[in-house]
Amino acid sequence: MATELYCWRCDKVLPMLDDDEWARMGPVLSQAWSRIKRHCRQHRVGPHEAMQVAGRDAFDFYERLTGYRETSFEAIWHHQASRYGPPCARCGKPLRTPQAKLCAACGHPRALAPG
Repeated sequence: MATELYCWRCDKVLPMLDDDEWARMGPVLSQAWSRIKRHCRQHRVGPHEAMQVAGRDAFDFYERLTGYRETSFEAIWHHQASRYGPPCARCGKPLRTPQAKLCAACGHPRALAPG
């Protein structure tokens, strides 16, 4: 089930896909991206316009998985929970990556595991 996490790029809390959901979403995104590129070439339109037409399946599938209607095709690519680190001990926002040594939001160092 999608987990609500703060997204650095979107600057808000959004549903993030777990790895099982991402395994299903990834192919849908890849197929949609191919359709978007083809739509741009065939109709001589920009990617934003093509996404609204050729990317609709990806938006619909993401909404079925999360209950949230995403409007940015690119945003779905980074809405995968495992791309983020644990929550900051001070501010609670997720670290930007699992390897992050400090919180980008508040500068607090990552809590080290005991041992």
